Amino acid sequence: MMINIAIIGLGARGGEVYGDYIKQHPELARVVAIADPNPEKRVKYQTLFDLDDSCVFDSGASLLQAKPEVQAVIIASPDQSHHVDALKAIESGYDLLLEKPIATTLEACLEIRDAAVRNHRRVVLCHVLRYAPLYRKIKDILDEKIIGDIVLMHQIEHIGYWHFAHSFVRGNWRNSQTSAPIVLAKTSHDLDIILWYMGVDVDSVSSFGGLYHFHPKHAPSNAPSHCIKGCPIKNTCPYDAEKIYMNNFKAYPLEHNKVWPFTVLDVNPTESSLNKALLGPYGRCVYLCDNDVMDHQLVNIAFKNGSHAHLTLSAFSGSTHRQIKIMGTKGEINADDLTQVITVKTYDGRFDVTPVIYDIRKMSESLKGHGGGDERMMYDFLTGLSSSEKTSISSSIEHTVTSHVLAFKAEESRCHQGTRITMNEEDTR
Repeated sequence: MMINIAIIGLGARGGEVYGDYIKQHPELARVVAIADPNPEKRVKYQTLFDLDDSCVFDSGASLLQAKPEVQAVIIASPDQSHHVDALKAIESGYDLLLEKPIATTLEACLEIRDAAVRNHRRVVLCHVLRYAPLYRKIKDILDEKIIGDIVLMHQIEHIGYWHFAHSFVRGNWRNSQTSAPIVLAKTSHDLDIILWYMGVDVDSVSSFGGLYHFHPKHAPSNAPSHCIKGCPIKNTCPYDAEKIYMNNFKAYPLEHNKVWPFTVLDVNPTESSLNKALLGPYGRCVYLCDNDVMDHQLVNIAFKNGSHAHLTLSAFSGSTHRQIKIMGTKGEINADDLTQVITVKTYDGRFDVTPVIYDIRKMSESLKGHGGGDERMMYDFLTGLSSSEKTSISSSIEHTVTSHVLAFKAEESRCHQGTRITMNEEDTR
């Protein structure tokens, strides 16, 4: 049976990742309806999927009201619209692939989870790291008890200086009033990995963080609103928009430069269109934006079996990647998804333990898109639609909603100067 899909939200995830994957794998599914408020995106993907005008909508609400004949809906629209669109889709009888976060409030997240259970609908959350070969190999090592019981785990999310400026200072996730706190919007991935690996219930959480750098007191004297309007420190500022967008666009091979982040500024980016876009939100001085999300945050998690985990997120890194260190009773694991290398040391009585190295690049065919997680998640989701086993989906909402509960608790703690917040069974009910 051919699987018919509708996509709500045609941005970097809904269009460029999920939509393009389906287009490249016609044997698995086909897109038969799309929705996005941006007319240029609608035209682009209407052409790509060869859709009639009747299958193209300007909002998720209008698409769902039309009740297209599809088995599932991909929701990759702005965070604040997830709640209404997801509930309507579930109640209309559709399975979902839902971009993270589930929603922007804890109550809304649990309401979507409960609706999925009540209506017997699959809701797969895009926690793509669960599908990436590096993270799956670590899970296999842990399940084999090679390092014994986990005592302490440390995860670091290096957001990357330019990525943070793009998404969390100038971009759609810059303000927690219109999106979600960064610990949810960005590091719910990391919290999910921690919970997946630890495999035990959380006792409590505490968190500290702040907006250290990206605010007006760090703006240079006489700074203009936009970088290209004569900034006095243009030559030395690493966040100069012209450097980040124009210089990198020119440096990219022609066949690769029409992707994120350039397509956020213009659907069909050219040097001319990007230069024009620098007068818009993505060209603003990073010290004069309406951002309020944290540029660094620490999350400490205590588990009921006595083990602990720590998450660090930071804007201040030269590249975008994650590192993980897991310390167990019989050994330790170190991994980095930039190098795609896992190092395992098991305690053997010697002063210097000889490591076992796993080079994931030599073990896997494709690692593009979150280290190969995007493609593998899409395959799992699409093939799972024809399966009667909901539990075959690794990142179903039943498995992953706790990462969101933990994120909201961490944010509550941060807002109260790191107060320890207890997690109860009622929190996920």
